[in-house]
Amino acid sequence: MLENQEQEELTTVRVQDPRIQNEGSWNSYVDYKIFLHTNSKAFTAKTSCVRRRYREFVWLRKQLQKNAGLVPVPELPGKSTLFAGSTDEFIEKRRQGLQQFLEKVVQNVVLLSDSQLHLFLQSQLPVPEIEACVQGRSPLTVTEAILRYAMSNCGWVQEEDPRPALMAGAGLSGSGAGLASPPGRSSLDAPLPWSDFGLEDDPSDRLASPTEPLAAE
Repeated sequence: MLENQEQEELTTVRVQDPRIQNEGSWNSYVDYKIFLHTNSKAFTAKTSCVRRRYREFVWLRKQLQKNAGLVPVPELPGKSTLFAGSTDEFIEKRRQGLQQFLEKVVQNVVLLSDSQLHLFLQSQLPVPEIEACVQGRSPLTVTEAILRYAMSNCGWVQEEDPRPALMAGAGLSGSGAGLASPPGRSSLDAPLPWSDFGLEDDPSDRLASPTEPLAAE
């Protein structure tokens, strides 16, 4: 019995540190840090950290549903509902919804067998390169792509920055994809003017004003 307990596989996945990228420009958007720590044999790297934006989550869910057949895929937080709160509240609600989505996905054996999920969680490849890798149109296999990212030191990061946040009003700072978050503040530390959020190529990532409905995907 003790041996079975020692071999119990556990996976922790956290969606953290929402940050506004391209702040102040017409194509600004929010991305999120995905931290994963596991002892599961299903994963190539046991610790990883990437940054993904909402539209990449939308793509991932569609791919999982397409490949899972009749197996239900967890829902994502909504895109096109009327939102009557502050920017910070919207971002936090979305962050929580994205974490709940991933927590359910990694506990599903069928979904966990999808290579696209592993590249999404453990590499910083953009969507077209994930598709190319899975379809054999890349010089790297799925495992090689994940290991290369892990060995680049980009996939290793502290789950939380132990230092306190800076004073409110200092503004947001972007971070490189997959890199450890620099000391600074997340988007939840102080409210931003609505004019800081511009339209972008995918309206599902857009942050609308409290009096406007979010654009549909």
